[in-house]
Amino acid sequence: MTGGLDEKKLLKQMAEIDKIQKKFPKIKILKGAEVNILKNSSLDIKNEVLAKLDVVGIAVHSHFNLSRAEQTKRIVKAMRNKNADILFHPTGRLIQRRVPYEVDVDEIIKTAKETGTILEINADPHRLDLKDEYIRKAVESRIKLAIDTDTHNKNNFHYLEFGIAQARRGWATKSDIINTQPWKEMLKSLK
Repeated sequence: MTGGLDEKKLLKQMAEIDKIQKKFPKIKILKGAEVNILKNSSLDIKNEVLAKLDVVGIAVHSHFNLSRAEQTKRIVKAMRNKNADILFHPTGRLIQRRVPYEVDVDEIIKTAKETGTILEINADPHRLDLKDEYIRKAVESRIKLAIDTDTHNKNNFHYLEFGIAQARRGWATKSDIINTQPWKEMLKSLK
C-alpha cells in the first residue's frame, strides 16, 4: 500500500482523533485503518493496536502472483483475525491495468459468512471490485457489504455513484449495505 501508516503513525493519528473528539463530542469520529495482508496471512499492524480501532479494513497490496490456492488461504486466514471487519478490494483488480489475482471468491464469501467479515464494493471506477456477479453471490449468502469510494482526496467522493450502481447491478439493496444504516446500527455490523 502506498503511503500507509505504520503502527507509530497510526497511534499518533488515533491520539489526534481523541483530541478532536473531545472538542466535538456531539460528532462521532471513527478510528479506522486499511491494513496490509502480508504473504504469510498476518496483518502489518499488531492486534493490540487494531483492537483500539473502530473499524479495520484488510487488503492485499502485494504478492499478486500467488496461486489460487495460496492467495485464497492467505486471505481466508486474515479474515479470521478477530479485528478484521472489512475485506477491501477483494479481487485486487484495476480495470485495464491489472487483472484480478487468482482467488476463490466462493471460498471468500463462505468465510465472510462464517466470520462476519464485510465485503467492500470499491467504487473507484478503476476498480469496481467486487464485480456484480460476486455481489449477487454475497447478497444471496446474506453477507453484509460496504460501499467505499477508495478516494484519497476530497475531489473523488462522487465515485460513490459508481459503487451504488455496481451494488444495484449485483441486486444489493439498502439493507445489504452497512453504510446506509444509522451509525449505531452500522457499528453493530462490525466485529
